[in-house]
Amino acid sequence: MDTRLRYQEIIKTILREHANFRNTIPDGYQSQLLFDDERGGYLVLDIGWNENKYLHATPIHINLIGDKIWIQYDDTEEGVATDLLAAGVPKEDIVLGFRHPRIREYTEFGTGFSDKDEGNFAESAAVESVSATR
Repeated sequence: MDTRLRYQEIIKTILREHANFRNTIPDGYQSQLLFDDERGGYLVLDIGWNENKYLHATPIHINLIGDKIWIQYDDTEEGVATDLLAAGVPKEDIVLGFRHPRIREYTEFGTGFSDKDEGNFAESAAVESVSATR
């Protein structure tokens, strides 16, 4: 199976599990799933009323960009990255998109840059830091 198709299925399975769990919490909110395979967008959306409080939130937002899984937002206890690793996704194929690009290289996960991009980013960061000291 093609990597992209495999990752689509893994992401959907994980998000279904999270939405099903969230729907067991008696808080008045309903978790909905939004999948867009064509554009690589995957969301868990919490929506509803709890007494006088309305909630419309996205606790999990994932994008599939190329053959990398970008976690754009993760408001879960253990972290979606943990679920992806348990499903067999290699660390280098998971990008913590919510982390600043300069921080990503110090995580155990992918940076989202190709090798060429990484070199360009490092050069531009060096130029920027030199400019900032002037």
